[in-house]
Amino acid sequence: MRHFVGERGGDRAAFMYSLIVTAKMNDIDPQAWLADVLARLPGTTASRVSELLPWNWQKSEHQIAA
Repeated sequence: MRHFVGERGGDRAAFMYSLIVTAKMNDIDPQAWLADVLARLPGTTASRVSELLPWNWQKSEHQIAA
């Protein structure tokens, strides 16, 4: 089945919304979490990506100092 641009956008929006809600459910500021994850992701190996998920996330040293 062919996906239309609008469907993919809706899928992406739903995915992002679920991450934001999950962060809130884990008592994490979604904006702080997302900013930290986006900054750390390029230097993270695939085997360590799970550490950046909201339920495993620990603030980076930069986030703690701020």
